[in-house]
Amino acid sequence: MIEVGCPSPDDTRALARRLASLVRPDDVLLLKGPLGAGKTVFTGGLAEGLGVQEQVTSPTFVLTRRYDGFMPLVHADLYRIGSSAEIEDLDLLGEAVGGLLVVEWGDVVENQFGADHLVVDIIPDDDETRHIRLIPHGTWCDRPLNEVSV
Repeated sequence: MIEVGCPSPDDTRALARRLASLVRPDDVLLLKGPLGAGKTVFTGGLAEGLGVQEQVTSPTFVLTRRYDGFMPLVHADLYRIGSSAEIEDLDLLGEAVGGLLVVEWGDVVENQFGADHLVVDIIPDDDETRHIRLIPHGTWCDRPLNEVSV
């Protein structure tokens, strides 16, 4: 696990842009953090790093959004989901085949996404600094996460 301090939303986006260089097709990132922590800002940085031209917006009310760049990015938000059956109905892994799946609130149902994923824990401070913990599982343990903390 590595932890990076991000004093501003721009720093959060920049960290995520750097992380995008380590992403492989069919990767899963599970974003954790309270409301307003910066999960969508982080996803926006990932999208920029993947060459997505559109602005990333929260999928809270539509549940998923898809963006096309160097590889597809499927952005899901499970905040409003009430059961694991509803998650299964979304077929998120199937929707993201060949691309990157980023799931806000995914840590709550982490076991549904297999053993190979990265948990991104965003912890806001009182001064708006975000402490972002990258917690690798599976193949993520072999990737140079320390390179993105620069």
